[in-house]
Amino acid sequence: MAKTTPKTDNSDMHATLYALRYDRSRDDLWQMLDRLYGDHPGYGDFARKLDKTLRKAWDARPADLRLLDLKRDLEPDWFQRPDMAGYVFYIDRFCGHLKNVPDRLDYLRDLGIRYVHFMPCLKPRDGDSDGGYSVQDYAQINPVYGTMKDFESATRACREQGISVCVDLVLNHTAKEHDWAQKARAGDPVYADYYLMFPDDTLPKQYERTLIEIFPDNAPGSFTWYDDCQRWVWTTFNEHQWDLNWANPQVFLEMTKVMLSLANRGVDVLRFDAVAFMWKRMGTRCQSEPECHMILQALRAACRIVAPAVIHLEEAIVSPAEMLPYLGRGEHDGKEGNLAYHNSLMVQVWSALATRDTRLMTHVLRTHFPARLTNATYATYLRCHDDIGWAVTDEDAAAVGLNGAGHRAFLADFYEGVFPGSFAKGELFQHNPDTGDKRNSGTCASLAGLERALETADAAEIDRAIDRILMGHALIASFGGIPLVYMGDELGLLNDYGYQDNPAHAFDSRWLHRPRMDWDTALQARLHPDNLSGRVYHGLRTILARRATVPEFHGDIPIEILETGNSALFGFARQAPTGSVVCLFNFTENWTSVPVGWLRQHGATGLHELLSDAIIRGEDGTIALPPYARVWIR
Repeated sequence: MAKTTPKTDNSDMHATLYALRYDRSRDDLWQMLDRLYGDHPGYGDFARKLDKTLRKAWDARPADLRLLDLKRDLEPDWFQRPDMAGYVFYIDRFCGHLKNVPDRLDYLRDLGIRYVHFMPCLKPRDGDSDGGYSVQDYAQINPVYGTMKDFESATRACREQGISVCVDLVLNHTAKEHDWAQKARAGDPVYADYYLMFPDDTLPKQYERTLIEIFPDNAPGSFTWYDDCQRWVWTTFNEHQWDLNWANPQVFLEMTKVMLSLANRGVDVLRFDAVAFMWKRMGTRCQSEPECHMILQALRAACRIVAPAVIHLEEAIVSPAEMLPYLGRGEHDGKEGNLAYHNSLMVQVWSALATRDTRLMTHVLRTHFPARLTNATYATYLRCHDDIGWAVTDEDAAAVGLNGAGHRAFLADFYEGVFPGSFAKGELFQHNPDTGDKRNSGTCASLAGLERALETADAAEIDRAIDRILMGHALIASFGGIPLVYMGDELGLLNDYGYQDNPAHAFDSRWLHRPRMDWDTALQARLHPDNLSGRVYHGLRTILARRATVPEFHGDIPIEILETGNSALFGFARQAPTGSVVCLFNFTENWTSVPVGWLRQHGATGLHELLSDAIIRGEDGTIALPPYARVWIR
């Protein structure tokens, strides 16, 4: 009798794979949910509904995404690899419409991009929507950008090009026009419990004793009174953004459905917005409470069951001690976010450029950040869509002989461009005279001095500005994690003062650094490496291409911040088992040097400079470093 090959029952394999993934993340999910909601009277019903939600999303997951799940289960470090570099843009400002995204992927691939962040693209409320972060419908795309079908086509095109897609999922709040909010406003008690609503101001006043205003200029306070429903509503950010009540397990269930629906439409990275504010506790700032991390671990576990190809980027622009737990610390180690913005690195780059002194930068990054993270890494960046808040603590400033308040004020003045001798041009954002807090807006190029240099037609200053831009990008490309390029920074695009003529934008100076993509300039930059934009473009392209070839820049390789003994220089070593790469950056417009012996002491024994692919010859036992030098030495 002939032998036959047993047939595999796909349905059995499908069920088995789901069961295995569920078992893998069961404890990470339910231990958190039991602690968060175990005493809630509806917990049993919630648990049953959540199980059904997970299985339904798994059954609906497209076959190509299930294959990607398997691939990334086998290669869980895919997002930590040195060939991963990101690009961030508003769809309309980059290419007009989602349908046009595929036509621009060659440009991104040529630059060295393998990760794109579509800035808020879910359907926002009409009018002011806080740049798209006031979401009216999580199931629809902003009609200005296209439809959900267009979105799925765009994510598929990116996937076919080896480019991962990141989108924003706002967790802390919805627009007041969201269907849940409308039902709550109409008096539906089920949906009223989705939000934080109060019949009088007794509790709001008690909470506000310890809360911090986020937008004091145009949205003072944290609560808003609505005559039609006779309720105070918690509105941390803006009147039109209603904070969700995450103490209600139904909110967790609803947002899990949204999360998994986006994952099944081709999203690779979910950027969870405003996560620090999700849990409220009387007598605190209502930021970064322990329950925030329980929620985020549970969401991560739910995602690993249904869509393990997807990772989570947690947006928490807070102090280092507060930020690191969002990447998983303590009981959440390796179980929470996979990415978080390295806001401190960004702040310290601009601080050191203004002062020409790296001592504060070295102190902060040595003192507050670990050498490596578990199953997580940083998103590093010089600029983004948001303002720069000068997150320098009084304690850190004092450690290097600075006055914290004075230094923060200096930085705000310097990058507004009003401090004598400043090379920068920017604007203030949300100046709070009561606290002295001043933040800044501006593109990377304008803050780095290119705009002012062009106004004076000073060729030497233009060179210096370009060097500052490229030095900064070489730093974030080698520091570890995923370096993010904000749209137009690769071309040196300048501040867009036209925002002041648009009534929808004029009150928000952040639109200063959100210019529209200049495709004519992009074409000329690619064709002409020696013109101004070409120098920036090809300089950055080279940095990303070199980075991709350096295994020591893998996100899991430990980093050691080095004491250079020279306040002009910032340095670190990436310490791989095969050897070290020492990275050095001159933050001044002056020549300086480093002893060859110091480099060898820290592992750079061969003196092979990776950016130029050349062997360095030290003269008299030292290596000369030109203004704004950036070197990666193996």
